Amino acid sequence: MKILLANPRGFCAGVYMAIDVVDQLLDICGDEKVFVFHEIVHNRHVVQRFRDRGVTFVESIDEVPNGAIVVFSAHGVSPAVRAEARAKNLTAIDATCPLVMKVHAEAIRYAKRGWQILLVGHENHQEVVGTRGEAPEAIQVVESPEDIPQLTIHDPEKLIYLTQTTLSLDDANVIIRALKKAFPKINEPPSSDICYATTNRQTAVRAIAPEADFVLVVGSKNSSNSVRLTEISMNDGTPSRLVDDASELDASWFTGVNTVLVTSGASVPEDLVHGVIEALIDRFGGEVEQRDVHDERVEFGLPGTLRELMRRRGVDPDTRRIRIDREADTAEWLERKHIPNRTVQVSIRATETDCSTDGNGSTHA
Repeated sequence: MKILLANPRGFCAGVYMAIDVVDQLLDICGDEKVFVFHEIVHNRHVVQRFRDRGVTFVESIDEVPNGAIVVFSAHGVSPAVRAEARAKNLTAIDATCPLVMKVHAEAIRYAKRGWQILLVGHENHQEVVGTRGEAPEAIQVVESPEDIPQLTIHDPEKLIYLTQTTLSLDDANVIIRALKKAFPKINEPPSSDICYATTNRQTAVRAIAPEADFVLVVGSKNSSNSVRLTEISMNDGTPSRLVDDASELDASWFTGVNTVLVTSGASVPEDLVHGVIEALIDRFGGEVEQRDVHDERVEFGLPGTLRELMRRRGVDPDTRRIRIDREADTAEWLERKHIPNRTVQVSIRATETDCSTDGNGSTHA
């Protein structure tokens, strides 16, 4: 079997940061309890691994004892949640993805101007709940074109759309086109709200899937961006399946399949992808061909709230930066496992490259 391994795949910079925040807290807090508001990222393996290390995940600030440490997940939270945390004297560590912060800032800015905001996304997704909470009186959520006739618009010239960062470009564009048709004077955000990593992973699947007989997406079913990857493949004509890990592989899927594309959502640990590759090699033999579509080598620091806590506890945060180089790390792993492999560069213009975040959570390209 030929295994095409999409690059980029897996953890984006925001997810790396969020997970590293909890890792660092567990390292410096000793026996002190760490709470996380919502799942830190939408992947059951990540969440369970932290539970096994003593982290408690909560869906309400009421569940967190007064004065305790709480981490806000990568999806972001509303001002109401932040106020609840302050009222309980919690040490709040913000692991919100910098790109989600950007959408929050846009929502605040336009609401202050008296504009109405149409937020394109899934109404019950935690990211949308958090963004809407910034200006609930100004924001209406649009999940599909069918929602448009029910919208209440006061001034079509003071109207802007924003989007959930993890949407499929295809899905978002269908809704955006419908909004522009209904409201020709609607304004666009200064730059796309959809995460560059989400876009890059979708672009890679769209570019490589036509060469494959079958696509495997590693990711959890509650991960919006992982589900979108399977949909993109199927919409373009290549059968696909979403699996949490190698234990969910079904031999019947691979009848008559000679080439498989393997990718993963932005909240998926790389060891789960490795497990799927090893299972395929063990069962079918073959080789791995890394397909490099976008370069996402990343280095970033920790969010300001965690850096401040570290300093109070005598830890220098500047010594704890994280490096991500998926291509090199994967090549090293394949060689160590003695799996035949090679790397092929795919010439597609990147949406973003070489992203980093500073200690205050800002994103730089």
